[in-house]
Formats: sequence, C-alpha cells, structure tokens
Amino acid sequence: METITLKVGGMSCGHCVKAVEGTVGELKGVDKVTVDLEGGNVQVQFDSTSVSVKEIKEAIDDQGYDVE
Repeated sequence: METITLKVGGMSCGHCVKAVEGTVGELKGVDKVTVDLEGGNVQVQFDSTSVSVKEIKEAIDDQGYDVE
C-alpha cells in the first residue's frame, strides 16, 4: 500500500468531503480516503498495482475540485 497527500482546492463543506471520499473510495485499489477540509488536503491509501495517482486525481477533478 502507498499513501499520497494531494492539495485540493475548492472544497468548503461537508458535501465536498462526501463527494471526494465517496468517488475516490469507489476506485478499485483504494483502501482509505481522508479529507482535511481546513487544510485542503486529501490523503489516499491505495494499491498502486490497481489504481494510479493519475486516476485518483482525475476522479477528484471530475467532481469539480482543483488538484494542485
């Protein structure tokens, strides 16, 4: 398992947290997603043989948030 922390802009409420955690959490190979709303960070624990960082970033971007 690998863990990455992504800086994500545009998250401001509980709905944002649920949208990101739900979408990323559904990706095959993702074990855990934690959103730090105040810090604007998303920490993802995942299996890099099943899902790529690019796919994780695209999933967040598809929800309308900016991944830096």
